[in-house]
Amino acid sequence: MNDGYEDVLEAIASDSPTPGGGSVAALSLAHSYALATMVVRLTLKSDKWAEGHSISEKLLVQCETGMPRAQELAVLDAEAFDAVIHAFRMPKGSDEEVSAREQAIAKGYLEAANIPLNTAQVSLELMRSMFPFASVCNANAITDLGAACYMAHTAIVIAILNIRINIGFMFEEDSAPYEQIVSLIENEADDLVSLTMNVINNRM
Repeated sequence: MNDGYEDVLEAIASDSPTPGGGSVAALSLAHSYALATMVVRLTLKSDKWAEGHSISEKLLVQCETGMPRAQELAVLDAEAFDAVIHAFRMPKGSDEEVSAREQAIAKGYLEAANIPLNTAQVSLELMRSMFPFASVCNANAITDLGAACYMAHTAIVIAILNIRINIGFMFEEDSAPYEQIVSLIENEADDLVSLTMNVINNRM
């Protein structure tokens, strides 16, 4: 059960700034995919839940594609912020070096915002799929789907924290589109978690 977990947790707990919150957001998404996959398979396993088989098959494809992508995003997030740290350590003894450093910092923060944005977008796609699935999935695993829903929502909340701090270092004209997208994701995710959990609670 704990194979691999200890190494991941130790890496997060280290005195290095990476992996940090952005990677944890992506790992939360990976756990959401894993839980949703389990509920899908338990639904497909029995004819009792035949009404949910069609949506289960579609969701299974989404999860099997999404889980490795979420793990990849966890790595990419750490690499993106490592690039920011490296950029700040670049020499600034000449005008050329200062310019190169500033460009590297700007590029680093852009990528450090784009990776968690991707995490948030993919998490929202999963939440959109789990909402209709909640009505027809195996009722014996309904709380596991609730956990998956909360994990995807948590991934979005954490990812947005990272997006907002990183766009804070950008020029306003560059950061404004991010804030618009983030607000839309945030509002829809909040609505979806409420709607999905309402269905789940009514089936318990």
